[in-house]
Order: sequence, then structure tokens, then C-alpha cells
Amino acid sequence: MTGKTHQEMLAKYAEAIVKVGLNIRAGQRLIITLMATRGVPHQFAPLVHEITKAAYGVGAKYVEVIWADEEMMRIRAQYAPRNSFDEYPNHTIDAIMNMINNGDALLSIAGSNPDLLGGLDPEIVGLMQSKHLQVASKVSEKVTTNAINWCVVAAAGEGWAMKIFPDLPLEEAKEKLWKAIFESTRIDQPDPIEAWQKHIAALRERARYLQAKQYTALHYKAPGTDFTLGLPSGHLWISAQSMAQNGIAFTANMPTEEVFTLPDRNRADGVITATFPLSYGGTLIEDFQVTFENGRITKVTAKKGEAALQKLVDTDEGSHRLGEVALVPASSPIGQRGHLFYNTLYDENASCHIAIGRAYRFTLTGGEELNDEEFISAGGNVSLQHVDFMIGSSKMDIDGINKDGSHEPVMRQGEWAFKV
Repeated sequence: MTGKTHQEMLAKYAEAIVKVGLNIRAGQRLIITLMATRGVPHQFAPLVHEITKAAYGVGAKYVEVIWADEEMMRIRAQYAPRNSFDEYPNHTIDAIMNMINNGDALLSIAGSNPDLLGGLDPEIVGLMQSKHLQVASKVSEKVTTNAINWCVVAAAGEGWAMKIFPDLPLEEAKEKLWKAIFESTRIDQPDPIEAWQKHIAALRERARYLQAKQYTALHYKAPGTDFTLGLPSGHLWISAQSMAQNGIAFTANMPTEEVFTLPDRNRADGVITATFPLSYGGTLIEDFQVTFENGRITKVTAKKGEAALQKLVDTDEGSHRLGEVALVPASSPIGQRGHLFYNTLYDENASCHIAIGRAYRFTLTGGEELNDEEFISAGGNVSLQHVDFMIGSSKMDIDGINKDGSHEPVMRQGEWAFKV
């Protein structure tokens, strides 16, 4: 692995997270949240410790960590009284909101077991997820308006590693997943931060091209897919780096290969066939199609996990509509790895995707200043959910539709059809 020890690679990863992902400023505080696999939160401690060192190294004032034991969630779903799922601790959300309201930084580390809640009563799982979304909605609102510099990264949890590489011994599976994480986040490059700067610049040029076009809609054509998705007036194409309301430029996802914006919640028509399974709530949803009419999901079908998909759609009114459209070439480094990660942070960067549910306010001009009703009137979507699913492939063509109804190629056979 580039001749460096695992600990040295962790240190480089931590430096990139702090300097590129969060871009922490002197005097800021940092709060880190994570949910660990098999009730062993300290398996992520080496990475958390390196991130903490790097944060203090750039002048962070204080670093706090919220360790969550995911096995406690499964135990609760199995054994807690059925009338107890309205209970939810507010102290963790309050701690995060305290940091956000102070203009501090937020880092989330993903790496939990995709099968954590698999095989459990879907009604109970749905109640738990719904309550979490309700309580955490105030954090989500701050994130979707880029109130502060925030970032989501991953660590090679045990359950996650074994899900991806089930035929390997545990330690080998973890090592292989860490290698994939380091390669996907450019940590294996001689100068990861310089590599990230070049990558951010390249994605920015793609976003600028699409922004200048101001297409009114996109048309998708692929096997099993014939779909037109409207784009609202004032939509903004966003790439890797964003500007937070606290004045700090940050990169919200590591890795990231997408350029994205919000669709018009009222203009989506046709059928989309997913090209990757969706891991949602401990259930793997496979071989599924979603049908839209006038922006609303009217039908879902799946060979596996259809009930879970329907429950996702039925969360609230906004979850019957879309909140994000993202373009990713099929030749994406993550797409070329040839396996599913069972983690949206990674899988969404393997393929063009759309998201059921909430739109990011910063993808609409002036969206951060609008209340819910104004945002909806402008074409934005409001929901407790935001769940991406992958629709791109090497067989997909995408056209941009101009105001006069003419079409222009945006992607052909899954690759960019324009030069920047």
C-alpha cells in the first residue's frame, strides 16, 4: 500500500479530512459522530485519534466524539416493548446543535453493518427510523442549508467489510476495505491534498458548464429507463466544494465524483430502473423500478425488498418525490471497482443517481433563506428522508432540454458528452 504502514495511511487520511473535507479554521470546535459495528466503537479509535490530532494541528479549539453502539439499536428492536419506540434521547442531538449554532464543524464517520437491522420486524424498524428522522430533522435542516462546514467519510467497520468481502477472513476483509477507502479518497497518491485540489477543480468545471446551460429538464434513456426530470428556475449545479454560511469552503463527501442539483418536485415523468441494489434500513432492495407521474412516485416494484422500498416512499408526502439529481460517469473510479459497497457514500459515486425525499436548500438560488412553503413553491422538496439510489450505467444516454424544447447531449453511454 504505497510502502506506507496502515497507521501512516490513517494519518494521511485524517489530514485530508481535516484540511480538504472540513477545512477547519483556527478556533473552531469539531464534533465527530459515528456508529460502530458489533458494539465495538473503539475499532474506529485509531482514525478518530488521528483526526483529532490533525484538527488540533490546524488550531481547532476542542474536539468531541459521540460514539454510538449499533448493536444497542438491534437489541432494542428485538426486545424493547412495542409501545416504547417514541422514546428518543435528545442529548446527542442537543450536543450537535450546540456546535452548529456556534459555527463549529461536524464530521460523520460511516462504517456500520449494512445488515444490522435485517430480518427484524419491518414495522418496528420503520418506527425507529421515523423517530430518528423526526428528532434529527433540525440537524438535517442545518446541513441542507450548509450552515457550517460538514463532511461525511467512511471507516472499515467489521460488519461492513465482511458484507463486501464475505469469502475473506475478517482481518483480510478489513484490510481490503481500508485499501479501497484509501484509493477512493486519493490517500494513495504522493500528495493527497494536491490530488484533491485538482479533482475539485475538474468537477467545478463540469458544474460551471451545466450551470451556464440552465437546462429546463433532463431526459434519461437506457434499458428499462425512459424518464424526463424537470429542473426548476434558479437551480444551482454543485460539485465537490461548497461554501458554508460560516464562511468556510468545505468538501462534504469524501469520496465524491458527482455534480448535482435539485429537480423540480412537480416534474418527473416516466420509468426509472435502478442499476445498483439499494441498502436501506438493513434491507437490500434489488432489481427495482420506480414510476413517476407529475413529479410523484406512483408505483414501485422490486424483486427483493419491495416492502422496504414502499415504506421508504410512504414516509411522508415529500418522500413520494425527488430532491436530488446527480451526474457521475460510468468510468468513475468507484464504478470501476466492480463491486457494491452497500454504503451510499460510496455507491452513489459509482453511478448517476437521484434521491427520494429532501432537497438541499443550497442547490437553489436563495434557497437557504426560504421557509418550507416558499421552497416548495419554487420547486424544492421537503421531507424527513433523503435516500439516493443509482440509475446510471454504460448504456445510459442523458439529454439536456433547452427552453425551446431542443435537446443537447449531456452523457452518452454513461460518459460525459461535452468537453470543459
